[in-house]
Amino acid sequence: MNIGLIIIGDEILSGKREDKHLAKVIQLLTARHLQLGWARYVGDDRERITEALRDAFAAGDLVFSCGGIGATPDDHTRQCAAAALGVPLALHPQARDLIIERMRDVAVEQGKPFEPDREDNVHRLNMGVFPEGAQIIPNPYNKIAGFTVGHVHFVPGFPVMAWPMIEWVLDQRYAHLQGGARAAERSVIVFGAMEAALTPLMEDIEQRFPGVKVFSLPSVDHPKYGKHIELGVKAQGLPLDPAFEALRQGLLAFGSELGPEMVR
Repeated sequence: MNIGLIIIGDEILSGKREDKHLAKVIQLLTARHLQLGWARYVGDDRERITEALRDAFAAGDLVFSCGGIGATPDDHTRQCAAAALGVPLALHPQARDLIIERMRDVAVEQGKPFEPDREDNVHRLNMGVFPEGAQIIPNPYNKIAGFTVGHVHFVPGFPVMAWPMIEWVLDQRYAHLQGGARAAERSVIVFGAMEAALTPLMEDIEQRFPGVKVFSLPSVDHPKYGKHIELGVKAQGLPLDPAFEALRQGLLAFGSELGPEMVR
């Protein structure tokens, strides 16, 4: 099952805030022997968000969408999810109860009376308005739930909330995907070669060893190795040594100068 990540918010694209979700989601998936297949960044534009979510629903991938599920004017994710699905929005009863519980807790913490009919408290219920048919994702930080439709899971943009919610989804709904073979890599530093010249060798390795992918990571100003190419093979659940040795011998036959080897 492919796994995708959608990160929503103008603040990411403008540079006001640095995205932390991509690296963390990769870390959470790697710990479970899973791998991120794609990621997409979208600003606070309803048309673009709806398009991205429509693609996500249609693909059938396991997708996490981070951000934009609040109730302020620049939060559009809930509305766009409903539009992408072609269903109405509705106040989710469990989400409503959790929001009311949270409001009551805050009132107690502040030593104030709980006033559920106060205008700002009524507005907070909008955070529980999800596409019809959605299921909730519990939020251990402040009880304001996220939501799930199919295999697309919506969490807040705040890392302190989003990350434990993503872990909950992975462990509660996708435990059956975990525990498989871990992806592995073997690579070597290559000096004095051009990618274009090495492409036939890379294609030959992939043809000779089905399931193994060859990767090339060129660098022009590496602080230790200077200009070089890191060339390697990677696979999940397959032996890498034969493919790597074939790659290494091909590089030597090509006359390449080889540096350190790496195993990940």
